[in-house]
Amino acid sequence: MAWSLGANSNSPPFAPAIGANAISTMQAAFLIGILAAAGAVTQGGSISETVGADLIGGVTITPLAATTGLLVAATFMSFGVYTGYPVPAAFATTGAMVGVGLSLGGAPAFDTYRRIGTFWVLVPPSSGGLAFLTATLLRRDDIPETVGVPLLAAVVAGILAHIRLGVIPHPDRPQGSVADLVSLTLGNPRVAGIDVVVVAVTVVFAAVGFRLMRQKMYESVDQGIRAFLLILGGIVAFSSGGSQVGLATGPLEELYGIELGLPGIVLLIIGAAGILAGAWMGAPRLLQATSREYAQLGVRRSIAALVPGFIIAQTAIVLGIPISFNNIIISGVIGSGLAAGTAGVSRQKITTTIIFWLLTLASSIGIGFGLYRLFSTLLGIA
Repeated sequence: MAWSLGANSNSPPFAPAIGANAISTMQAAFLIGILAAAGAVTQGGSISETVGADLIGGVTITPLAATTGLLVAATFMSFGVYTGYPVPAAFATTGAMVGVGLSLGGAPAFDTYRRIGTFWVLVPPSSGGLAFLTATLLRRDDIPETVGVPLLAAVVAGILAHIRLGVIPHPDRPQGSVADLVSLTLGNPRVAGIDVVVVAVTVVFAAVGFRLMRQKMYESVDQGIRAFLLILGGIVAFSSGGSQVGLATGPLEELYGIELGLPGIVLLIIGAAGILAGAWMGAPRLLQATSREYAQLGVRRSIAALVPGFIIAQTAIVLGIPISFNNIIISGVIGSGLAAGTAGVSRQKITTTIIFWLLTLASSIGIGFGLYRLFSTLLGIA
């Protein structure tokens, strides 16, 4: 499952950079593997816990149930690769694990479903809206690109100060951010209830990002935009690893953590290794195909489509919600296209994609439920 995610779900972030000739296909595949694997190890814990423990109540996921859930999800992904339909890994995995959990006799976790469902519903308007605003900013005649692009870099850099990483300690949660670490080190000073150190760190990160990108833009506008596209692709690839690895490792949380007594980092490393192998072995083919589509979008629209991907992926990681990068990227492409006067994606394709996503979720629940019943009956497991 992790191999499939590395080969398919982690590739889109670098496709725009390839389409803009900012990097070669093989170089992109190499970087995707490294960055997505790093994101998986440092950020994948929250998604993994949700998929493994929070989708069903009253029962624990057995090894047979985990095997069945992963088999169903991986089969859906393989079907998507073979047919060319954009199968959302998050929908397939979530549905499969709900199905096997219900087949085990567990109770539906409606609060979790409402939280995940609300987030999924909000992704298209949020991603499309942010992409529209970003593309509009880049197209404004009264804002030169030597200002507009550095402003976007400042926003991205400011958010980087707050991304949560497992390698940064925090007293109240498994992952901490750079801003948290600096604030805790200085004693969490507050003015009117506001952590002034966190604000200061955010401003410093944003200022550095603005300064560095502005200097690059003054040297060459085209090279500066391509550099920003490449950096943004790397950040999104890192985020995709953190948000996607839990789809492969989540079903195995009970097996590794309780039955085998291994720390969670071991499972994340195994998932990261699968993503790394998948990216290096399977991503080049997909990158060549998707980069042609992004080449038609242009560099600026590609940037506009990726900025929401980074923001939404990091939000999902903080909330522990499994997400589909297909959902985010397609919505971002549509939003950036609207800013240029055309969505760039046909209504028929949008409708077909949405219907296929809903069918994936519903059918994975049913198949997961029935397949576990079949396996447990054949193996004589109550």
